[in-house]
Amino acid sequence: MSSKIFSAAMIGLDAHLIEVEADYGGGPGGKIIIVGLPDIAIQESKERVWSAIKNSGLDLLRFCIRINLAPADIKKQGSAYDLPIALSILTAAGQLPSLGDQKNLFIGELALNGDLRPVSGVLPITLMAKAKGFERVFVPMLNMEEAGLVPGIKIIPISSLSEVFLYLQKKKDIEPYITNKKYFENEFISSFDFAFVRGQEHVKRALEIAAAGAHNILMSGPPGSGKTLLARAIPTILPRMTLEESLEVTKIYSVAGLLPKEQPLIIERPHRAPHHTASGVALVGGGAWPRPGEISLAHRGILFLDEFPEFPRQVLENLRQPLEDGIVSISRAQGTLTFPANFILVAAMNPCPCGYLTDTQKKCICSQVQILNYQKKISGPLLDRIDLHVDVPRVEFEKLTGRARSEESELIRNRVQKARNLQLERFKQEKIITNSEMSSEQVKKYCAVNELTMRILRGAMDNLHLSARSYFRILKLARTIADLSGQENVLQEHVAEALQYRPRVE
Repeated sequence: MSSKIFSAAMIGLDAHLIEVEADYGGGPGGKIIIVGLPDIAIQESKERVWSAIKNSGLDLLRFCIRINLAPADIKKQGSAYDLPIALSILTAAGQLPSLGDQKNLFIGELALNGDLRPVSGVLPITLMAKAKGFERVFVPMLNMEEAGLVPGIKIIPISSLSEVFLYLQKKKDIEPYITNKKYFENEFISSFDFAFVRGQEHVKRALEIAAAGAHNILMSGPPGSGKTLLARAIPTILPRMTLEESLEVTKIYSVAGLLPKEQPLIIERPHRAPHHTASGVALVGGGAWPRPGEISLAHRGILFLDEFPEFPRQVLENLRQPLEDGIVSISRAQGTLTFPANFILVAAMNPCPCGYLTDTQKKCICSQVQILNYQKKISGPLLDRIDLHVDVPRVEFEKLTGRARSEESELIRNRVQKARNLQLERFKQEKIITNSEMSSEQVKKYCAVNELTMRILRGAMDNLHLSARSYFRILKLARTIADLSGQENVLQEHVAEALQYRPRVE
């Protein structure tokens, strides 16, 4: 006798429908054969499934069982197939009614005693099930809040194989899970605040612009000038995520298995800070079966790279395409996967190996060759993709010990939020949400300037030796500065301020 049950496979960030077919009887007794490109975790599910069935009081005759995961050309991985394999076997053995024609989808890992353990990728699987017209998704109890983020489909939380067995036999009722949590009502709490940073008003201004338009920023200055503290305080001025952005980020963390159990929906923008010893795969993603890297985990948030030149040059070069396109494509023999990577790059560096080249009080001991070699670790094309280049000087003693309190992050965040709201309204007919995402055609449409401003830009292009990319990035930056000031048009002063953040190329 054969049976069919529906489950799902994760490929990148997308879920694909999988049919778990079982054929019971014929062949050596007690043997389970699994076909359909299963990985090692699925092959090992034979032992988990047998023990779970036995320890749930659902003993079977020891016939040969063949399991097929269809379509057979999609690679399957992970332990989420344990539950559908067990149910497919029980159905083929005649202990459960046929489930192939019902609109049910099952995922879950089985413990040896029959209990269900949580799995990764539940949110994208539930979204796919809803799109395919399924009525119910059966998930482990610890995954129900994540699955419950998707409205319009019944989420059946289960704790064990015996429980779902009785439910499918209509001998037990399980109430569908309906969330009553309001995640966006929580206040953001941080131990960092711009009010704690003494001085550096021009750097705070640059960070405010970066946060408002999602622009990349590079801070350069001597050790102890506050670069790292400023970077850690950036999340306190970022605008709140929209529901669409939260779902995007939550999908990534769900697939990566990093979704906090107590917080099924990520509502605060990510802040990732990998160490400079991180590999290229750790940064952009990859592996035998590609997984999201740090740049995808920082999607819609911050990627902070401290000690920027200390990263291997080849690792940094991997950032060029994602910074331009907002996505990263990873090719392997099995195929090519694309992950979102629309993040704000915040980088910090010293101006030279000893760190004191631009310091007004401590003398630099580096030779000119050492300085040049150090600065050449960051390529020109990568620097060209960074919108704001800011010097962070030593903090003066008077400011460091003064009692005057700096502007609080909440006030800055309010201005940033207003600027983002203007962008959301401006781009509601486009497929973008921030100024930094504009294409060249959109820059021409939304960043029109008068003749006087155009002459200033023309002079800057010649004097600063700016590239075509820099030209468009200056206009995007000027658009953000105009939004912060509440101006409908990009004016001369907005372009002039944007030009101050470009490095001079000799």
